[in-house]
Amino acid sequence: MGDVFLTFFRSSLPDELVTVFESVLKALESGDFLAVLQLPEAQILFGHDDNETTKDVKRSGFGLWSDYVFHRLGLILSKRDEEESTPIRETAAYRQHLFFTVAVAALHTFLQSNVTGPPLPFNPAEALLPKEISGDAKALSKARTDLIASLSADGVAAYKLTPNIELLCLAETILISPPIQKNIELSAWLRLRVNFIHQRLLSEPAPSLQTTIYDDLKVVEDLILNSGKIEEISDLHTSFLVERAAIHTHHGFDKKARADLDQATSERKFEFALTGLMGKRTKFQQNDTSQLLVLARSAGSETNGTKELSKPKALDLNDDTLFDSIAFTHDTATTDIKDESALPASLTGMDPSNQPLLDPLDSVILLSLAESIKNTNPADGITREETIPYATRVLEGGSSNWQVYTQALLVRSRIEGYKSRTMERGLLQLQALVDQVIAETSGDATNDAETGEKVTSFLPQAKEGEAASVEERLRYIFPLSSPSRWELEAELAARWVHIGGLRSALDIYERLEMWAEAALCYAATENEGKARKMIRRQLFHATDGNDETADLDAENWEGPARDPPSAEAPRYYCILGDIDNDISMYEKAWEVSGKRYARAQRTLGQHYIAARDYEKAAEAYTLSLKINGTYSPAWFALGCAYLELLQFKNAVEAFSRCVQLDDQDAEAWSNLAASLLHLKPKVRETEDGTEETRVTNHPRTDALKAFKRAATLKHDNFRIWNNVLAVAASTTPPSWSDVVTAQRRICEIRGSIEGEKCVDAEIIDMLIKHAVSVEGGFDINRPGLSRFVNELIEKHIKPLITFSPKLWNILATLYTHTQRPSSALECHEKAWRAVTSQPKWESGTEAEWNAVVDQTIDLVDAYETLGPRERTEGLAAGSRELVAKDWKFKARSAVRSVMGKGKENWEDSKGWERLHGRLEELKGRD
Repeated sequence: MGDVFLTFFRSSLPDELVTVFESVLKALESGDFLAVLQLPEAQILFGHDDNETTKDVKRSGFGLWSDYVFHRLGLILSKRDEEESTPIRETAAYRQHLFFTVAVAALHTFLQSNVTGPPLPFNPAEALLPKEISGDAKALSKARTDLIASLSADGVAAYKLTPNIELLCLAETILISPPIQKNIELSAWLRLRVNFIHQRLLSEPAPSLQTTIYDDLKVVEDLILNSGKIEEISDLHTSFLVERAAIHTHHGFDKKARADLDQATSERKFEFALTGLMGKRTKFQQNDTSQLLVLARSAGSETNGTKELSKPKALDLNDDTLFDSIAFTHDTATTDIKDESALPASLTGMDPSNQPLLDPLDSVILLSLAESIKNTNPADGITREETIPYATRVLEGGSSNWQVYTQALLVRSRIEGYKSRTMERGLLQLQALVDQVIAETSGDATNDAETGEKVTSFLPQAKEGEAASVEERLRYIFPLSSPSRWELEAELAARWVHIGGLRSALDIYERLEMWAEAALCYAATENEGKARKMIRRQLFHATDGNDETADLDAENWEGPARDPPSAEAPRYYCILGDIDNDISMYEKAWEVSGKRYARAQRTLGQHYIAARDYEKAAEAYTLSLKINGTYSPAWFALGCAYLELLQFKNAVEAFSRCVQLDDQDAEAWSNLAASLLHLKPKVRETEDGTEETRVTNHPRTDALKAFKRAATLKHDNFRIWNNVLAVAASTTPPSWSDVVTAQRRICEIRGSIEGEKCVDAEIIDMLIKHAVSVEGGFDINRPGLSRFVNELIEKHIKPLITFSPKLWNILATLYTHTQRPSSALECHEKAWRAVTSQPKWESGTEAEWNAVVDQTIDLVDAYETLGPRERTEGLAAGSRELVAKDWKFKARSAVRSVMGKGKENWEDSKGWERLHGRLEELKGRD
């Protein structure tokens, strides 16, 4: 069975074309692409033959071969003088659909030759290009170089050594033909695939291509949903969802990817669970512990009726400690992460060591989930532990598709490359996959870029049993988004860099002519001189202008700039700017890219922010965002620049865009809130008077919502919770529930470090006064604010108080209004002792003296009010015992103590008079 796309195409063919296209469709489904490319009509298109409409079109009249083909295609498809009796093979519909199949064949041939293998049985250049090009090595090299250069987008160049690029350009040329776009709706899906492959050829995503891809995604989804074929064609919509998830993952939209994968899982009724079972991971482990694994079963029969096919070789771990695979205890009742009752019924009782074979598309879903987890979460040990079971399930369940199994080996090798016990196998497995892909796509070992010598494989070439047919390899290539052979080699080089094998990494980068990566490798090892020379050589001629005689070791490449510049020049200039810290290089990168290379302006923005030139920084980021408006970090940086410039409305707009693109960015939510707090209404005159126009009608309320969102994302960031506390208390009316939540969380985070200093006494004072004044009174037995406030005070604030008179007075207020006089009086006493225990208050400033006087009088008032009351707490509650029967004595003692210590310095002050007067009142009560 071929790609579901081909099944969809077959079903969408007009009735009159079904029969005549049968042989072409069979050729596409079986991987016989040469048969399609050699059709007579295709030969006319390529210029190998001519007819009346094309005989005057010569290759010499066009710079690019693709322009030559596009012109010929336009002439061929323009012929429309047909009648009812016109033979079907001479109709416009036949020609349009035929050339569409040629585009399909070209794209699949390109993928076979660069991604999946097996080696092509023909030479694409000879099949497509004119003989004067294909037969001349220099002309062929120039034609391909020009085609690759034409694929540059937004200042980002395509990989310059891409083999057989004419195949991809042919597919792209056919699919942009207006008659085909207009009359073959399904061309949008193939165009989407071509553009995504184009995007992946670039060193970084191009915004213009990304926009085109996402526009086509909407068109294709509508086409599928409105086709009426979803029930008829198995996996039509789910295949599209998984393919779209791969596109989302490539562009960094992991949340969207996860949503598509969840929907595909649901539609396929595929059941799986990440769970834990008891088992042993090491050879010397005595006791079983819970081990992560994925239990999975495809919908249908026990084995889904899928015969296990050939597969690439999976290397053994060969470790002296770790098992190759976890040795599970055969007792599923010990499920840990999800207990038995939480698992789907089809997964309970399943033997984890002998799970049934998965449907290939279900395996793709598991691998895509692993990639989305890896991209969404930090690259730490926990993430890798969560990810590895998905790849393990696909591998240990057996091979249901060669390419899917290959991808599973790659995913596992990526995860294992960061753990000491598995690093060796991870690296060797990646090396084996690289060797396999090189051999399978080229049919031979690759060549060294400098010497032309053959590069031998690290491991033996795949045996016959490890190979697979073309159709099997390409069946799931688009949902898998498998890397090309040079992407795999570059990944291998990056792995060598990670473990310190810089020489091996540089050998790969230099052979692939990835000069930017090689230079960055040198720069990372503090060999900036070599990095600089390597980059300057790509941008400038030799100092004396003669490149051929230049001494590569001594030459600094300070001659004139190359004209025309390399397609990768914008990136090279930026790297040179990074090495030399020279902002003129970024400006040059912007210039040579035709003002399209967004990274140049982003780097300028970073430089200006570091230099505190926020106006220029805002200008630079704005220019970059005109090119790439979906780059969230640039919106964040722009918002920060606007905050510094006090342009709060612009800052709100920038941070709003930032959180729209990434709603998990806590810092962006926090800064959005800070910007909203500064908004003021802008008044404009109207015919009816004045009218206020604002970004929001409730800036403080919206700011509170944003701060709460930030606090949810960064639950342990006390600064964000401080902001929530302050803003919640300042809204109209205050959001008291948020005040309680924020202060409780701050106490939990900072209480053990700061003690009572983490409590905002002013806000808590407001909270208590509000709580005791609400209608119905303060009842801690009733659900609501009263209970929450009481819990906050008793569990979180009171245990932290060691000195603060303000906080003891607040607690006293609460206890007084909740009929707890003993506790209230105790708090007043602690507040007084806290004030009077301060050193040298009696000889300090008058303000310090007055503070002691105020607290003393407050204590006397408390004795007078609370002392005569009956106890309501503890064992004495209901005994009619007084809170303090000797309250008069205690009150007089407190006043006399203060007056005695302050007599020498404050005897004639107003505070002294107040104390003396209060003492006389107490004497009069006897």
